[in-house]
Amino acid sequence: MSNPTQPIEPIQISHDTLQKILDNSSDEIFVVDGSQRIVYVNHACERHYGLKPAEVIGRNTMELFEEGYWTPSIIPPVFERKKTVTMKQTTYLGGELITTAVPILNQAGDIELVVINSKELQNYKSLEIKDAQTGQPADPDAPEANLITNSEKMESVIKFCKKIASVDSTVLIQGESGTGKSVLAKYIHKMSRRKKGPLLTINCAAIPEELLESELFGYAQGAFTGASKTGKVGLIESADNGTLFLDEVGEISPKIQAKLLQVIQDHEFIPVGGRETKKVDIRIIAATNRNLYDMVQNRQFREDLYYRLNVIDIKIPSLRERTKDIIPLTYYFLHKFNKQYGVNQLISQATLDIFSAYSWPGNLRQLENLIEKLVVTTDSVIEASDLPEHMLQHTKARTPSASLPAALDDALAEVEKQLVTAAYQKLGSTRRVAEHLQISQTKAARLIRKYGGSSGEPPY
Repeated sequence: MSNPTQPIEPIQISHDTLQKILDNSSDEIFVVDGSQRIVYVNHACERHYGLKPAEVIGRNTMELFEEGYWTPSIIPPVFERKKTVTMKQTTYLGGELITTAVPILNQAGDIELVVINSKELQNYKSLEIKDAQTGQPADPDAPEANLITNSEKMESVIKFCKKIASVDSTVLIQGESGTGKSVLAKYIHKMSRRKKGPLLTINCAAIPEELLESELFGYAQGAFTGASKTGKVGLIESADNGTLFLDEVGEISPKIQAKLLQVIQDHEFIPVGGRETKKVDIRIIAATNRNLYDMVQNRQFREDLYYRLNVIDIKIPSLRERTKDIIPLTYYFLHKFNKQYGVNQLISQATLDIFSAYSWPGNLRQLENLIEKLVVTTDSVIEASDLPEHMLQHTKARTPSASLPAALDDALAEVEKQLVTAAYQKLGSTRRVAEHLQISQTKAARLIRKYGGSSGEPPY
């Protein structure tokens, strides 16, 4: 029996072990020195701000505050009072934190370090955006809330949009499907002098030509059989003093292209079946995922209209070109759907590693739709095994095995193990497992043996 009075030997914890403990904390742990320089932060900062610790350590905490990563800042009151301070903060991804900052004083009574602990609240809300001119809170559904980026390419695009928003020149936004062209169009409108006017949107690819013409230009009374007796006001007239956003503009017919050219050149048009010319004051923003220049060369799009639309050209990068944004956007959408469905789903590091390595052919729209599905269909933590199989296989195929991050390699191996063992337990033969997983029977037998199945099972 041990002597209760005998002193207990202290347990030595290595630096690596301590690092693992801190990085697996569900709370964010921030340490700031006396000059407000960040000297340590654990991996929770990636979840809160989309930044890795290496991108944060060494920077002044006020720099990150001024760049909008969180609000308000807890540092000034701590340094002013030299006492523990607790407050609620909002991250630029839309998360809410309860943050406590504890100052550590030296013998002279000056702050030597500040240890900051941030705990997530379950009731996430959208980021509050303030109007740049009035300083007042903007519409809570403001499109600016979706402009989440740590990417230099995307930051350059946003900066350019701010610059050209104040003029009335026609804008052509080009980019792949799902990259957020409509969000950017809304942002330009919100930043423009026309922000108090209407922003009307029409998807030119979703409406048949005969209907699209009347939707855009309206029609006079009795213009055609079945037309309203009073006629109809079109979107162009309704957008007077505002902005008209033409999505998928490359799909419009030559006839409508000619009429649209007149609107841009002369700010006037004639409704379908009408004789009276109408004047409008609108700005047109167009978007397409097609190459309009090639369409011009192939005589599929009017050259004069192309140059009228292309006064200001904006190319929005795909998600695979802005990989720094994958994690921030993942948490933005996670916060959004947690709030929408009243849950508090978390996401594993292995899943984040796979997200970072995936090519996202459907861009932001694909990421958003996948996060919504995972929030609805998974349990408390979104694991790698919850992801679509094609996504796992595609990620593994496009990333050389030698350069795979260890966490990603482990995650894919774990998913493979789960798929193989579940299939074998259910189906009971290598042939059926091979058919189910669409692999060879030899490979199925090898994987079953690898993950603890019977090695002598007959091949049927």
